[in-house]
Amino acid sequence: MAILEAKDLIKLYVQAENKLYAVNRVDFSAEDGEFIAIIGTSGSGKSTLLQILAGLDRPTSGSVKIRGNDLTKMKADELSRFRGRFIGFVFQKHNLIPQFTALENILVPTVMCDREEIRYEEHLKKLIDGLKLGDRLNHLPNELSGGQQQRVAIARALINRPQVLFADEPTGNLDRENADEVLELLLETRKTIGQTIIMVTHDISIAERADKIYRMDDGHLYLFRDADGKYRRNSYEEAAEMSKVIAGKTPDSSNQ
Repeated sequence: MAILEAKDLIKLYVQAENKLYAVNRVDFSAEDGEFIAIIGTSGSGKSTLLQILAGLDRPTSGSVKIRGNDLTKMKADELSRFRGRFIGFVFQKHNLIPQFTALENILVPTVMCDREEIRYEEHLKKLIDGLKLGDRLNHLPNELSGGQQQRVAIARALINRPQVLFADEPTGNLDRENADEVLELLLETRKTIGQTIIMVTHDISIAERADKIYRMDDGHLYLFRDADGKYRRNSYEEAAEMSKVIAGKTPDSSNQ
């Protein structure tokens, strides 16, 4: 069953006489508990699409539905409440509040939307242990490394146990070992609560762990590897080359 459905999404920027389609007629869906990776070059529209799907940005046209609720038709306060209950987002640049400690930053979503059904103390301890933040909780963001700030941002996104987690390069500031540990934590959370994960990543080894891989190119989105592990070709010439990078070989004709 689809927990997220997006139809005919367009994000258009107009500068003088120039029109830029950051997102160009994108259709997209995600099932309950699915892990989807979105790859593509810088500037292809990946982050813009992710923010639209999460309700952080409004499309020029089109619709985004989560649990059957159309985010594009919600007023700001209604959307904020909905996001607090059902959506988590890991930003590429952390977006931590500089005057708050790591612990206070993690707990911000609980103040904005306290979910009584969540055992916060137990859940918080698991996140802190899993992300190795125990000795950094009383530090301000400027006292943390980039990797530690990202760990705090991930804990903040997970504290309300969101049903859909959007992550924009969540392991971008981490070394290989720590990136793998963070991915395992996200996948364990997914397993525990049936969470759907939609992740933008440049890390091919992480993309390979996803149920499906989509590729974005010049505002267009297409399925690149399906749930059966088959790579799909389309009109973009780069598809064949990218498949070599990810799979280590060119897809054979049976997978087209």
